[in-house]
Amino acid sequence: MHGCWSQKNINEHEGWLVDREWVHFARIEQYLLERQPASWLVIGGRGAGKTRLGAEWVNSMVRGFPPFASTQHSPIALVGETLADVREVMIEGPSGIMTISRNDRPRFEASRRRLVWKSGAVAQIFSSEDPDSLRGPQFQAAWCDELAKWRYPDACFDMLQFGLRLGERPRQIITTTPRPLPLLKRLLADPQVHVTRMRSEENSANLAPTFLSAIRARYGGTVLGRQELDGEFIEDRPDALWSREMLEHVLIGEAPNLRRIVVAVDPPASSHRNSDACGIVAAGLDEAGRAVVLADATVRAAKPQAWAGAAVGLFHRLEADCIVVETNQGGEMATAVIRTVDPAVPVKAVRARRAKWLRAEPIAALYQQGKVLHAGSFEALEDEMCDFGPDGLSNGRSPDRVDALVWAIGELMPEWSSEPRIRDIF
Repeated sequence: MHGCWSQKNINEHEGWLVDREWVHFARIEQYLLERQPASWLVIGGRGAGKTRLGAEWVNSMVRGFPPFASTQHSPIALVGETLADVREVMIEGPSGIMTISRNDRPRFEASRRRLVWKSGAVAQIFSSEDPDSLRGPQFQAAWCDELAKWRYPDACFDMLQFGLRLGERPRQIITTTPRPLPLLKRLLADPQVHVTRMRSEENSANLAPTFLSAIRARYGGTVLGRQELDGEFIEDRPDALWSREMLEHVLIGEAPNLRRIVVAVDPPASSHRNSDACGIVAAGLDEAGRAVVLADATVRAAKPQAWAGAAVGLFHRLEADCIVVETNQGGEMATAVIRTVDPAVPVKAVRARRAKWLRAEPIAALYQQGKVLHAGSFEALEDEMCDFGPDGLSNGRSPDRVDALVWAIGELMPEWSSEPRIRDIF
């Protein structure tokens, strides 16, 4: 095998191969150790190491490393968006199977659409554009890459499942960036699917030095950045008052000159561990008469003194004009707590007479008209806004950030807040 190599050369070569094994430099989330899930869903950002993980997973299958049995007589399916993607990314790409193979590099038989190893192991390639091509073949394992980009995701994935029927325990790995795809949502909700999430920054050692800083400066905090870099699964609620697209259009880098600033507080009814959060949102009014959201300082499960201190701290930091406090839950107690922190802070108490949805409707209309801007990205607030529906809930909870937002903008732009849905208490 090694020709005229000396035993020393052979030992050094074998030691070099051992040192290059995946287990030595894989991140912990890229290596399952003793876990053996039948389905492994890996969701990650761009450059997070998803392709390398998929290629190494196939390599381990072929070599029979634990927990895998030999696949010499059991084909592996490689499924991508197109046949070209399978070849150029999964097989021959910088992190593809042929590139990372060390001592047993397979040959690619393009005419037969397959990879073949010296051991006899075979990997067949398939395109999401042709689900019927998966009818008939059977496999012990499968690597599905960029599932969220597949043309016919449900049909292709279903056909693959019927083909995973060889060996003692067929397995599959699915590597993808997230998109609100129904199939991906079902996989995330399936308790039988092991899910791993990876962010681009976790693989910074293997990325160009300027890539992350440049891409963060351009897309940091945006929906696209959270999806493509942080690997977050983001979707809009169909009946929500706000959408991601709407919020992308109101984002500005920094606040313009403001002629008025307020801090709005939506206090919780209690301070237990499972209590609602205390919504604290600051906004200002610019020279053009537009509201500008400045900060989200919401705190969860805090004692009254704690949330009051957060609100007063934000008031002083922004040099605001007053603190607006909803008194439906705690009555005058909410105002009194703030004054125990700083008795000189101007506090305006307001009481809601209408449901949350009705109070929020005119504020959402202001966003649609371009009358509200966001001076920066407020992920938690925006997530809550895009999941706030007619039931008055967001993600199944009270929309405390949204409530505070509505109070702040309503105070700054009372002519647009649809009186008398808000009644001031003097």
